[in-house]
Amino acid sequence: MNQTADILDLAEQAIQKNIDAVLATVVRTEGSAYRQSGAMMLICADGRSVGMISGGCLEPHIIKRAFWLTRHGASVQIYQTGDDIGYLNNGDPNSTVVEEGTAVKDKDMSEEDLLEGELNFGLGCNGRVHVLFERLASAMPLLDLIRQVRNTEQPVTIATLVRSDGPKIKETEMQVGTRIYLNQYLKTGSLADVYLNRNMAGDSNSFIDDMFLNAIKKLSKYKFHEKNTEYIELMDDLELQATGDRQPEAEWLFQRICPQNRLLICGAGNDVIPLVTMAKLQDWHVTVIDSRPQYATRLRFSQADSVLCLALDDTETLLKLSAGAAVAVMSHSLAQDRARLAVLLEHSARYRYLGQLGPRYRTERLIKEISQTSANPHILADGIRKLHYPIGYKLGGDGPEALALSIIAQMSAVIHGHKSKTLLSNSQYNLDASEQTGFNNYKNDYAHD
Repeated sequence: MNQTADILDLAEQAIQKNIDAVLATVVRTEGSAYRQSGAMMLICADGRSVGMISGGCLEPHIIKRAFWLTRHGASVQIYQTGDDIGYLNNGDPNSTVVEEGTAVKDKDMSEEDLLEGELNFGLGCNGRVHVLFERLASAMPLLDLIRQVRNTEQPVTIATLVRSDGPKIKETEMQVGTRIYLNQYLKTGSLADVYLNRNMAGDSNSFIDDMFLNAIKKLSKYKFHEKNTEYIELMDDLELQATGDRQPEAEWLFQRICPQNRLLICGAGNDVIPLVTMAKLQDWHVTVIDSRPQYATRLRFSQADSVLCLALDDTETLLKLSAGAAVAVMSHSLAQDRARLAVLLEHSARYRYLGQLGPRYRTERLIKEISQTSANPHILADGIRKLHYPIGYKLGGDGPEALALSIIAQMSAVIHGHKSKTLLSNSQYNLDASEQTGFNNYKNDYAHD
């Protein structure tokens, strides 16, 4: 979730200063949408706001109406961005907003609100965005949970009630926005381990029925896609068999809240500075290490989460920092790069990405030297196959900013399981004559040491 850090910071400020706020969360999208499920925006009563739930088309409207929409509690609104439709329910021109899945026209709405409710978001995107609005007081447990995940680096799974039309759910008096913490159940499979988030009171198991339990069982075997969210409609199978009605009893958003992507940069040269900046724009956790104390300073890398002067023989710390991270080796020092690569290549299962800066022949020289002293040639070979060199995609451009962009682009693609044959670095495919010319230019540009 991008801009998460800004949302957490503003929420903490609002709580400390007793300023009311509304959290808007995308819970479902249909068709074309700029942001996907899980995207958040925080609107404060003092006029400040952070985050985005669209490309900018919905934000002004949402900022204006967020507090009105939550005057009676959490609600879900549906916004459409077709050529000739506003945010209507099943095309009903008389409906204005959609709360908990049902079109309503509130008697307290002013004429201005009614006119605005019929406003056409005619942007040509032909998408539909479902947004959950809730006051900060009820949203804080979620934000606290996100903060906890960022601190502990332990993911959690939660379910959020988006709509409740079925009698089974209504009997429990659960409200839209109710969240259930599912980690223990997914680990143990025990119903007793399913409990409500701490913003809810009452018996945590009183509402669990077979329909919801079956959905949890499916999720226990489900591998979340890269957005870490799954929208699920739950239906009563017996009623469905009897009536053929496919209207869901309830709608839930299941989310896998994951730690930040982590980036370890081995080297503290000037070209690392824009790489740190671009990684922080993606809300990554960034650590910079170098064995030279005059390079590895907080003053030089104020945006990094951690800056360490790490000795070349400190293998234990290097392995700890690289666990689950994307790693860029770019110290412009043969001695440093050789020492770091020698360790990392033999532990390729620990990190998510490893890239080496410099021309191909330089990296191959390092690999040859490391291979001559390695006691584990087979393990080393696995690491070499996963090594990206020269690091980054061939995007063109010049200078450290262009290099940083190419590195972040490749890291992001690898982390999310995407590859493009037209953009892969020279280590990934054989070069034809024209490509060899471009590679030679790249080699000349980045032939350090």
